[in-house]
Amino acid sequence: MPTHFANLSGACTLPTHEFQTAARIVNDVVRCQATGVIHGNAGTGKTFAVQSALEGLETDPTNLVSVYSLTFLSRPSMRMITDLLVQALTGSVPSRTRSRFYLTAMLVDLLTAQPRLLVVDEAQRLNGDCIELLRHLHDHPDTRFALLYVGGNGCWEVLSREPMLRSRVFRRLPFTELPRDQVPALMRRFHPIYAGVDDDLLWEIDDSFAHGTLRDWACFTHTAAELCSNSSRERVDAEVMANAYTLLGGGVHT
Repeated sequence: MPTHFANLSGACTLPTHEFQTAARIVNDVVRCQATGVIHGNAGTGKTFAVQSALEGLETDPTNLVSVYSLTFLSRPSMRMITDLLVQALTGSVPSRTRSRFYLTAMLVDLLTAQPRLLVVDEAQRLNGDCIELLRHLHDHPDTRFALLYVGGNGCWEVLSREPMLRSRVFRRLPFTELPRDQVPALMRRFHPIYAGVDDDLLWEIDDSFAHGTLRDWACFTHTAAELCSNSSRERVDAEVMANAYTLLGGGVHT
C-alpha cells in the first residue's frame, strides 16, 4: 500500500467507491489491452488509488503484465515521448542520431514482445500530437499493451478534445471530492483522533479547510494528531482544531 500523505501514521485507507473502482479499471484495461482514463482535481485521492491498484497488480502471482509508469514534463514533444518510452522499455537512453520515426518503429517492435501496461501520469500536459503518437502505438496491429492515462485538473478536457482517442476510451473514472454527508463517518474510519467526535465539528473542519479533499484532510490530520499527542488528548476537540488552523495558515482554505 502506498504511503499516506506526509507519512501520516495511524491512518486507514478509505474504501471509497472511486478507490475500489480504480482497481477494477486497472484490471479491466490490462485484461482487454485497452485504454483507460482516471482523472480528477488535485488531492482527491486518484494517485493513491492508482498506486494501490498497480501494487496489487504487480504482487499478483498470476499477473504476467509488466508495468511502466511515465510522467512527462510540461508541454512534452513527440521526440521526448519516444525517447522516454524507449528508455523505459530498454533501460538505455536512445541515441540522438536516431530520428523520431526510427524510434517510433522501434517502439512498435518493443511493444510486441509481451503484454505491458503503460501508465501516463499528469496526462493533462500532453498535446494533440503526443496523444496521437500514443494512440498510434496502441492501435498498431502488432503491439500488445494496455494504456492508462492519469491526470489532474483539466485532464479529461485535454484528452476528450481528441476524437480519435475519446472514441477508444474503454474505461473512465472521474475522482471527485468526498460527499459532505459522508465526511463524518469516513473520517472516523480514517484516523483514531476522530473516533467519537461530533458530526458538527467534523463538518466545521471540512467546510473551513478540507472541502472534501482527501489530501487536505490528511494535512489537517497530520497536524491535529501531533497536537493531540502533545496535549495527551485521544481525539480532536475545538481547541485542537483552532490550534491546527493556526499552524495551517488560519484554517481558511479555498
